[in-house]
Amino acid sequence: MFAVTATHLDADDPLNGLTLGERPDPEVPDGWTTVTVKAAALNHHDLWSLKGVGLPAERLPMILGCDAAGVDEDGNEVIVHAVVGDPDRGGGDETLDPKRTLLSEDHPGTLAEKVAVPRRNLVPKPAELSFEEAACLPTAWLTAYRMLFVKAGLEPGSSVLVQGAGGGVATAAIALASAAGYRVYATSRSEAKRKRAEELGADVALESGARLPERVDAVIETVGEATWSHSLKSLRPGGRIVVSGATSGAVPPAELNRVFFLQLQVIGSTMGTRTELQRLARFLVKSGVRPPIDRTLPLGQAREGFAAMADGDLFGKIVFTP
Repeated sequence: MFAVTATHLDADDPLNGLTLGERPDPEVPDGWTTVTVKAAALNHHDLWSLKGVGLPAERLPMILGCDAAGVDEDGNEVIVHAVVGDPDRGGGDETLDPKRTLLSEDHPGTLAEKVAVPRRNLVPKPAELSFEEAACLPTAWLTAYRMLFVKAGLEPGSSVLVQGAGGGVATAAIALASAAGYRVYATSRSEAKRKRAEELGADVALESGARLPERVDAVIETVGEATWSHSLKSLRPGGRIVVSGATSGAVPPAELNRVFFLQLQVIGSTMGTRTELQRLARFLVKSGVRPPIDRTLPLGQAREGFAAMADGDLFGKIVFTP
């Protein structure tokens, strides 16, 4: 089968280790099944893997990709949940399983014509969503859903700041927060991306670091060092900053005096459960919200999509179709 594979690691030039070509069909352990991939989405996780973050050299070659939608062995249209874990070991939450992993870390990923996954990782795809739209959900959109509706503790009418409009989690958070009736502020260095954020549902989009019209109840933070201080300063006393990424760096000044004096809460969030993925899909059907797709490319042109993500030249998701 045709697949997109990491064949060696390069922290400085990650695309150096990207190989497109034929790979063996996936092996199917007991309790697993195969999905014929109809669409697969790209994530920053794939770039980090090529840099060697979470993917050691001894596991190479590794087919990349966490997200997919396709058809299972029985002909059902499905969405693939990317978290491979045991809910029992995680106290009912597979993302808290100490042994949990994502597709493309220990097991071959979704940027291929076929992928093998545990049977419990299949979620029915609503007919109202296209394969391309559904493929955007399992990582970025599920992460944003959990950050907003599970971790941030926001009530109707709340206010939220989304840092770094343009990235997959950020665009998802803007659209979901707007659909839920929150007051949404977004930031970006790019005027074009600020305009797109407002089209997506942000009430106000500002330059990175700009003073907000009000202090917000929660911040959705995926950027890290470059925006951390602004995120803390933008919170009301007792507010929450929910963190799921650090694309600009992972060691900002903690500003502990601000954290304890204003009783701020810093909450980590990673992915989401299979149940939350089902709820996310239903929410999109009910609300009419759809993932913005920056571009759709044949899997054979995957290098173009990886290059666009590496350059930050995108708004929304990049989707590949085998």
